[in-house]
Amino acid sequence: MRACVPLIVAILFSLAWAGKLESCASRCNEKFHRDAACQCDRQCPRHGDCCEDYEHVCTGEEGPEEPEPFLELEEEPVETPAGHLYSAPSSCRDRCHEAFDRHQPCHCNARCPEFGNCCTDFESLCGHEGFSYSSDAITKEELQSISEKIYRADVNKAQKEDIILNSQNRISPSETRDQVDRCPEPLFTYVNEKLFSKPTYAAFINLLNNYQRATGRGEHFSAQQLAEQDAFLREVMRTAVMKELYGFLRHQNRYGSEQEFVNDLKNMWFGLYSRGNEEEDSSGFEHVFSGEIKKGKVTGFHNWIRFYMQEKEGLVDYYSHIYDGPWDSYPDVLAMQFNWDGYYKEVGSAFIGSSPEFEFALYSLCFIARPGKVCQLSLGGYPLAIQTYPWDKSTYGNGKKYIATAYVVSSTQ
Repeated sequence: MRACVPLIVAILFSLAWAGKLESCASRCNEKFHRDAACQCDRQCPRHGDCCEDYEHVCTGEEGPEEPEPFLELEEEPVETPAGHLYSAPSSCRDRCHEAFDRHQPCHCNARCPEFGNCCTDFESLCGHEGFSYSSDAITKEELQSISEKIYRADVNKAQKEDIILNSQNRISPSETRDQVDRCPEPLFTYVNEKLFSKPTYAAFINLLNNYQRATGRGEHFSAQQLAEQDAFLREVMRTAVMKELYGFLRHQNRYGSEQEFVNDLKNMWFGLYSRGNEEEDSSGFEHVFSGEIKKGKVTGFHNWIRFYMQEKEGLVDYYSHIYDGPWDSYPDVLAMQFNWDGYYKEVGSAFIGSSPEFEFALYSLCFIARPGKVCQLSLGGYPLAIQTYPWDKSTYGNGKKYIATAYVVSSTQ
């Protein structure tokens, strides 16, 4: 009987420890715990694995959350623990030339032979003629070069006389949490709406009313709405901007044909995933260009056309801005604060005066070349940075990731 005592004590101890890991008591804001039954870190709401008492213990009056860093608040950098990732594929099927991802068990990019971490079928699936080991890793200089070419190719951008902005009051970053309307006049004094009759603008605008902005409510597209997605991709691919981007990525051996490229764009931008309640309620396009509401906050919403149209309808109230880019022509960049039909956006950066294909091209370029990282570009001789994040909780194809967000990083961020 005495021999059983240590075993009984060990079992009781492990049960007590397991019980501790099912509650957030004394665990608020701790790092991800792989062995815990549930989590209490600040990212658990994003991943849907919080303990049942997380809201009460960690976000109630007795346990306020830590102040968030000054960034795009819903889009602060996330180090996703391995336990939250999909089961990464161990094959190179449909993965040739993908960007390096440290969470993958093996790799299929051109440098994996150099590091000895290729998947076993890399050579048979990816070693076809035209695969260039030296061109797979896109350099900062190459990104700056192609972004300048895309900038020059944007013939559909607004001209100075097409848009009159009234940016009014500029505030400091410390004032963004005040939620005070310091600008009594709208941001847009005038926009030449003839721009919106151009094919890419018209196709883009058709997409904006296809979404329910509240997360947790599933999106269900009609045949007409799916056709509008295809029409938008078809129109942007006819532009010089997207031809520049595709030519660059084809030269980099990222895509073997234009159709392969278009199919990937459709999946990464329009593919649905769940930001809450197990519903397919979100996509990269909806988040970035149309905007969403989650937990009482505006998330995404980084497009000037959407802003103008909602402001014109009286649904957007411009509050102030914290950054105005150095460009003296369009596209320009503005980081602003606003209220969207009762919900506040603390830091919202957007291109101003750019064509839909221009934004779509630069965000796609950065997501393909620098997913989850800051992407350093150049526009008209001025530096520009774009941040993208992949959605890590679900994938398409054989482990490819959807776009979670993409936005311009202002100098104050």
